[in-house]
Amino acid sequence: MTFFRIVKIRKKRDIEDIFVTLRKISSYMRIDIITIFPEMFDGPFTESIIKRAVNKGVVEIGLHNLRDYSTDKHHKVDDYPFSAGAGMVMMIEPVDNCISQLKSQRDYDEVIYMSPDGELLDQPLCNRLSLSENIIILCGHYKGIDERIREHLVTREVSIGNYVLSGGELGAAVLTDSIVRLLPGALGDETSALSDSFQDGLVSPPVYTRPREYKGWAVPEILLSGDDGKINEWKMEQALERTKERRPEMYEKMKK
Repeated sequence: MTFFRIVKIRKKRDIEDIFVTLRKISSYMRIDIITIFPEMFDGPFTESIIKRAVNKGVVEIGLHNLRDYSTDKHHKVDDYPFSAGAGMVMMIEPVDNCISQLKSQRDYDEVIYMSPDGELLDQPLCNRLSLSENIIILCGHYKGIDERIREHLVTREVSIGNYVLSGGELGAAVLTDSIVRLLPGALGDETSALSDSFQDGLVSPPVYTRPREYKGWAVPEILLSGDDGKINEWKMEQALERTKERRPEMYEKMKK
């Protein structure tokens, strides 16, 4: 079942020119995560937005312990590399067994490997992945995974930054959260995600709430004026200034 949602997008060359586009979004998504530490997801997936999305049937998340797919009597999933060097490498057979079993149950749009040298996660990529119906996320560990997994089983590699973590679980949790919050029904106000930072190539403008003044720190008067036109203009100016200051590479890209 699918439906359409209207999304406002800014043109790159003229941020004042707003147009409306139709975005087709799946009303249900399944995410299967392959890991050797499924308990690491207990916190992120049992609280807040992801918990509500699961309870509402917006998304289904499956956690698969890779050791269950090992043919070794000790459930071993790693081995020494053929070349010299420190560290263990995740074996191809358990990964292939798990992915093959999942694919026998449904079709998948992507098989994603969380990798430090993968495609850097950004909002446009989150948006694209949120249009998927079923995805698999593979969490690496140790020194990495057998290269044949990347060559033959993985369709996309994603990184959450230019640094190394102990495993792919934290990255998989970040990726999952960034996707799920975009799904229809995940947030109380579905339009909220559309005004997030980076959705239109800009960081978000500052926001304020009550009290109007605190310790002499006052809310900008323009926000109390009730003039929607001037308020939107102020927000745009603030977003532009913040983007220029905090994400200069994005600002330069937006101007092109």
